[in-house]
Amino acid sequence: MDRTQILLVGLPLFLFFSDIINLFSPSPPPKPSRHNHVHPIPQPQQSHLQQPLDFPIQKQSGIDPIGVGPIGAGNTVSIDFCTSCSYKGNAVSVKNTLESLFPGINVVLANYPPPLPKRALSKVVPVLQTGAIIAITAGDQIFPRLGVTPPQLYYSLRANKFGSIASIWLLSNFVQSFLQSSGAFEVYFNGELVFSKLKENRFPGEFELKELIGRRIGNTPML
Repeated sequence: MDRTQILLVGLPLFLFFSDIINLFSPSPPPKPSRHNHVHPIPQPQQSHLQQPLDFPIQKQSGIDPIGVGPIGAGNTVSIDFCTSCSYKGNAVSVKNTLESLFPGINVVLANYPPPLPKRALSKVVPVLQTGAIIAITAGDQIFPRLGVTPPQLYYSLRANKFGSIASIWLLSNFVQSFLQSSGAFEVYFNGELVFSKLKENRFPGEFELKELIGRRIGNTPML
């Protein structure tokens, strides 16, 4: 065998026997660990004679200086709004704002109805709606019994029953909603009108209401 063959055979045998020796040989003892002894830094002793400083107690928000109670107690704000105009969300938002600004205040929400003529007409619209739908669907039996000649509009509507009924339904609902709406958002403080959307053609602002209500609360005589 030449040197190359001896090296290829002997090297694996050497590694094999060295692994066996290391396997059965005892492990060396662990090295002692060094502990860093940290000396505590002495803290200055607090004097037991030190007394806490007394600060004046600040006035709580929403309490009057006399200490009677919440600044809004005994006052009522009424918000009359148009329910069919989807103003309820605005009214609830204003209610929450006033109750947070003036604790103890009573905020009442109510519907502001439209004028009497509009309310009367809004009651007639559903009747006309129902009559038109019945005439389109069963007019061929109703008109002969009444002895009335159907108008030309009846034949035009009957040619497309589904479209005619849908159009009458949407149109009547729109007209009824218009007649039932007042467009009002009126704010009263203890029965006194302080803001009117019917006059201003806009909604009140948060700072505007705060000033209007706060000024009147300040002028309210204490009971």
